Amino acid sequence: MTLIEFSQLLYDSEIGTGLRESVYAFPIIEGLHLIGLSLSVGLILFVDLRLMGYFLADVAVENIMQPLRPWLLGGFATTIATGILLFIAAASKIILLTVFIYKLIFIALAGLNAGWFEYRWGRRVNEWSTQSILPKGVRIAGITSLTLWSLVVIAGRLIPYLSYQ
Repeated sequence: MTLIEFSQLLYDSEIGTGLRESVYAFPIIEGLHLIGLSLSVGLILFVDLRLMGYFLADVAVENIMQPLRPWLLGGFATTIATGILLFIAAASKIILLTVFIYKLIFIALAGLNAGWFEYRWGRRVNEWSTQSILPKGVRIAGITSLTLWSLVVIAGRLIPYLSYQ
């Protein structure tokens, strides 16, 4: 089974058809997707700006990251769950869009960046988080994260406009 055949199977499924044809389900799921995105990417903006040294420079990084972590993870979980449902509802059309493939690539790269940051710097945050100038790798991780998540949002917003052409 090819990817296009699989996406058509999702599109034709009861879930896909139900979401597409419901007056309320699709807009509610899309709204929840945007709320989750606002929580996750909105809060990551503050963390990234701190990692880059542009925001709350007098506050230790760990004092910003730790309280936001549950909200970030909750936002990401909501965004992923609703994103899957939105994809199922329009899978056969979305899978053909280059911008959707770019969005998935940007998400994967942002995830790799976050994983690298946690592996390399996150486990020792108490060693460097109070420095006035953070280590270069930390700043690069912040810039990379901010750039990639911005690209994810831009690509995501282009999907509805490009899918009607």
